[in-house]
Amino acid sequence: MLQDLERVLFDEATILRRLDEIAAQISADYRERELTVIAILNGSLIFMADLLRRIPLPLKLDCLSVASYHGGVKTTGEIVFKQIALPDVAGRHILILDDILDSGVTLAAIGEKLRATQPLSVKICVLLRKEKERLREVEADYVGFKIADEFVVGYGLDYRERYRNLPCIGVLRPELILA
Repeated sequence: MLQDLERVLFDEATILRRLDEIAAQISADYRERELTVIAILNGSLIFMADLLRRIPLPLKLDCLSVASYHGGVKTTGEIVFKQIALPDVAGRHILILDDILDSGVTLAAIGEKLRATQPLSVKICVLLRKEKERLREVEADYVGFKIADEFVVGYGLDYRERYRNLPCIGVLRPELILA
């Protein structure tokens, strides 16, 4: 599968070093408070597991399954929440974990839904933030890496449910992306 990458942006060692830094910042920011982490599936699964093991705080974990790409390489703009009910986050400090901040559509929709349930605070942590104009205005409070507007896979990020298990993050060769 590595041969399907045009180039590697971040190897596993680089990613894990950056997760140490983000975890230290989150741990300092939430010191003496209980945190509720809402991970966005499926893309954030590997990122979530590696990051949360580095945060020595009491925390609760819940997951949301949300789709906006529907098999393509760009958001359709249609957000589908795949569970019946949202996690109970009222009166809690919430940290949303997602793999990538791209168009902003998904994270804006999730943030709006969670803020409507009256949490104490809501912050966003993303592994990757694309440097581009967004369809919805969203900023992440914690960012692993900033990247150009390229289609990337690996370390949880996929193309048509493939490449999630790559230990690195790389740019998928354009000829492999179906038009």
